[in-house]
Amino acid sequence: MSHAPSQPRRLQALIHKEFLQILRDPSSIAIAFLLPVLLLLIFGYCVSLNARDVPLAVVLDKHDTSAGSFIAELEHSPWFRPVYMSNMKEASSALLAGRVNGIVRLRANFVRRIKGGGTAPVQILVNGVDANNGRLVLGYLLGAWFQWIGHQAQIDRLALRPPVVLEQRVWYNAPLESRWFLVPGLIAVIMTLIGALLTAMVVAREWERGTMEALMATPVTLAEILLGKLIPYFLLGIGGLVLSVAMAVWQFEVPMRGSWGVLLLGSALFLLVALGMGLLISILARNQFVAGQVAIIVTFLPAFILSGFIFDIGSMPAAVQWITHIIPARYYVAILQTVFLAGDVSAVITPNALVLGLMALLFIALARARMHKRIE
Repeated sequence: MSHAPSQPRRLQALIHKEFLQILRDPSSIAIAFLLPVLLLLIFGYCVSLNARDVPLAVVLDKHDTSAGSFIAELEHSPWFRPVYMSNMKEASSALLAGRVNGIVRLRANFVRRIKGGGTAPVQILVNGVDANNGRLVLGYLLGAWFQWIGHQAQIDRLALRPPVVLEQRVWYNAPLESRWFLVPGLIAVIMTLIGALLTAMVVAREWERGTMEALMATPVTLAEILLGKLIPYFLLGIGGLVLSVAMAVWQFEVPMRGSWGVLLLGSALFLLVALGMGLLISILARNQFVAGQVAIIVTFLPAFILSGFIFDIGSMPAAVQWITHIIPARYYVAILQTVFLAGDVSAVITPNALVLGLMALLFIALARARMHKRIE
């Protein structure tokens, strides 16, 4: 007399079947392990929100020692590449033609103007076509100016009394490296692709090939089918996470100030959200092309644009800021950037983790509700 396999054995068989399918499908391995490496290398080395070696026109009305020391401050800065010009007309033409991004004009009687007040001893013009770059250049120039004033006050004992004494201190990202900000956020985009795209495409492929109908005819339950899909891709996603975090810490030298346990917990919650979204998309679409397109539009693009990964949410219009509250990657990006750069700040991590947990339950429940063990 034969007996039906027990529930644990059926689940184990489903998981084994799914791992065999992953090994037979090179695209799944590429998405889980090759894609994170490519994205991290591109964003880590090619994308920067800093402005370095900015071409800067320098115009001297009359050369003197103090003016020369200020120019030396610019020359030794990693942010600027001074280009000396004889007059403002030539500098303005260079700015208009895009050969320089700003103009620094040091007026005649530089020292007397500093000591006696009156008209400004330095004129700064910045190309504002690229507003973000213009703000960066202006900020760097003002920083160089205050630093030079501080040096002169100590070394030359000039009567420099600026109205504000700038004592600058940057928390959490002292070198002001945009890479430290971008790489943790990029992990959220990578996990979105691994979780949502893989499950959406692979399950839809089973619908197309008819293997899902064959699976429905077996004694397995819907809960076992869902777990058999979730567990292998969850483990695959954790593997992609480990690779991404290892590259972030050792390749790009992003500091890891929080605990690995908190990072793993937050990542596991977000991965469950992405897997649930992918399963729901595949159940509704049942077509690889449609599922892939929907997954990119619904998961990847919002994670890239509306999560705070690159664009500051506080700078968005109020209506768009409200929309970001339904984007799971928003909460995961907040957890990642906090754990990497600030540490285990419970006031940030706990509420974001709770939202991710609720979203994971919601999407998995919706996938279970939309999945029926019958052929429609």
